[in-house]
Amino acid sequence: MGSYSVVGKSIPNMDSLVKVTGGAVYTGDLKMPGLLIGKILRSPHAHARILNINTAKASKLPGVRRIITGKDTLGIKYGMWRVRPEFLDEEGLATEKVRYLGDAVAAVAAIDEDTALEALELIRVEYEPLPAVFTFEEAMKEGAPLVHEGFKSNVNVIRKIDIGDVEKGFKKCDYVREDTFHTQSVQHCPMETHVCVASYDPLGKLTLWDSTQSPYFVQVNLAATLGLRENDVRVIKGYVGGGFGNKVEFFSNEFCASLLAMKTGRPVRIEYTRREEFTVTRRRVPEIIKMKTGVKKDGTLVARESTILLDGGAYTGQVPTTTMLSGILGLFPYRIPNYRYLGQRVYTNNKPSGAMRGHGALQPNFASEVQLDLIAEELGIDPLDLRLKNAMQAGDGVPGIAPEITSCGLTECIKKLKESTHWRKKRKELPEGRGIGISCYAFTSGGIFNWFNTTLPFSEALVKLNNDGTVNLYTRAADIGQGVNTILIQMVAEDLGIRFEDVRIIAGDTETSTADLGAWSSRLTIHMGNAVRKAALDAKRQVFEIVGEKLGLRLHEELGARDGQIYIKERPDRAISFAEAVAAAQRAKDGMPIMGRGAYTPKGKGLVSSAWSFGAQAAEVEVNKETGVVRVLHLTTAHDCGTAINPRLVDGQLEGSAHMGLGQALSEDLMFQEGRVLNPSFRDYKLFTAPDMPEVKSIVVETYEPEGPFGAKEAGEGLTIPTGGAVANAMLHATGAAFKRLPITPEETFRALEKKAKKRRP
Repeated sequence: MGSYSVVGKSIPNMDSLVKVTGGAVYTGDLKMPGLLIGKILRSPHAHARILNINTAKASKLPGVRRIITGKDTLGIKYGMWRVRPEFLDEEGLATEKVRYLGDAVAAVAAIDEDTALEALELIRVEYEPLPAVFTFEEAMKEGAPLVHEGFKSNVNVIRKIDIGDVEKGFKKCDYVREDTFHTQSVQHCPMETHVCVASYDPLGKLTLWDSTQSPYFVQVNLAATLGLRENDVRVIKGYVGGGFGNKVEFFSNEFCASLLAMKTGRPVRIEYTRREEFTVTRRRVPEIIKMKTGVKKDGTLVARESTILLDGGAYTGQVPTTTMLSGILGLFPYRIPNYRYLGQRVYTNNKPSGAMRGHGALQPNFASEVQLDLIAEELGIDPLDLRLKNAMQAGDGVPGIAPEITSCGLTECIKKLKESTHWRKKRKELPEGRGIGISCYAFTSGGIFNWFNTTLPFSEALVKLNNDGTVNLYTRAADIGQGVNTILIQMVAEDLGIRFEDVRIIAGDTETSTADLGAWSSRLTIHMGNAVRKAALDAKRQVFEIVGEKLGLRLHEELGARDGQIYIKERPDRAISFAEAVAAAQRAKDGMPIMGRGAYTPKGKGLVSSAWSFGAQAAEVEVNKETGVVRVLHLTTAHDCGTAINPRLVDGQLEGSAHMGLGQALSEDLMFQEGRVLNPSFRDYKLFTAPDMPEVKSIVVETYEPEGPFGAKEAGEGLTIPTGGAVANAMLHATGAAFKRLPITPEETFRALEKKAKKRRP
């Protein structure tokens, strides 16, 4: 890292000051003349046919400007998988049926919130209730009511993986273990709820200011559902108060605000309440995981079979991707030569599921890591040694998934964790009720999924050089708090040899920025980073060609750039400033601006990811056997992020992920009863809080990823994955009881201890 001047430095996040001083303008802060407030009427039934909607009384209420129902729409269905029409099953407003409690059936635009809410109460909807299904058993039973017509059953997605020969593999094993694991629904809980403001001008241009993780996905879905051309829609992403995967998809507030703006000719804002955030957005997919793993006596993994049921809820959304990822990430991060997977995504009349940080990985990782400790216990092997023995290495490949793992620091992560936590000593000497456990993980680093338009690059950037020494970077990358704008600026500054402060970024606007698919699957560091570097180097080449001639050089490769100077590498004293060089280049081009362009689409990287991140986590816990309360004392994570573009931001991601992971491991559970969310508030949904947090230690393990810009890869989503397994394994060490269900509440602890006690009784 010493050869870089900007990359590798812990530069503060570029928007930290404006956020902490209250200067950041979020979508909900927007004010404009004539702004109307929109509200959405939602179904009180989990499954019903819409017979009639009467809006006459509500329309007469003073202050109401417009009411829309499904009859006012084009009836065009949308979804994440536009390349698979059968997965386009959701409507901005239901036209014939509602499929979960909270489905949108009408929307109102009024002069203020109170009027809009009063109007909703005056709308009369006549329903014909239909039989509903809420559990896997109900939904998959022969003859079960269909959530969506057109399918033979409620299983609408099946994904399979078959590597090696699983049956022969199991026959070669000395020990085979089978377990069933359950993971829960989890809500994302961003501080800022879903909110948007739509405006439609007389020339036919629709503009939507939106709290979103993917301006492009919103743009495409709006155009499709409203009958507009793609570029008749402009989406502007401002500051986003958290997303964690829940703001990747397209929602009814975006559709309804836009249609109401078109109908009224006035701007319309629709902001979800906290209750709506809990009941009508997305949730982490609950899964039932049956896992069978076979090993040799020395702990060598030989074969695994994984069968997973996923409750996708009422609409398809992103869960086809989850279904595949849950299979793939039940294999990583270990060498398992024989592997078979069957994943079934099931329609139910529960609220829809979707992506959440560590998409598709947390659930199977929990199952795999807990089962590995149970295997290690049976074989009398240290669980850390078992993982070291089977850890993936750089150069490994997974047939049909990853042709080659081009960088992998998993072994180093495990070894550093062993040293940092004094693993051997604590495994032997911790007192009764105390335990330490380990969990390893891998995650995508630049997910290769393009559900919308295969003709566009995955990421594209434009770099414009100014003759005053400043640079403009244009990108559609969605910074949602993870700091991607900061690291992209660091990359540009490094490549051009200028100061961080001299780069201005214009981002998240479909009108002024170039192509990008959004902030999901930990893709922006690699995908947008590569595009940005190509654009910066393209602009640099143009300047070097002119400056080289000015300095009497034949080859512009003989030039270097650093500290705002362009110089001859062999004669550093012969230099001109960056600003002078840009001005000279512009004069040589008759005043034309110097513009660099760059794009990136992964090639030859398999079906899943441009690269893979790896890591290991250890949790030390204390279990009160009288109360069932678990206290996490220490949490240590070693993460392979490739090159750390900004070490401070990596540390921040590690600590934030620890908080999120602990909540999902110990307390968070979105509970349902016949489709109704029972705890739709921060009072009843048990988030992990600051006083609950243990001491957290971060260990950054740097490898070099050839596919990544400056050798970098992800440090965001993967870090949430291992915590459930680490805590469960620490509790196994502390109590001797196995924990196969999340969250591990005091009640769950009591059940596990009681089960263990019954086994001991004669």
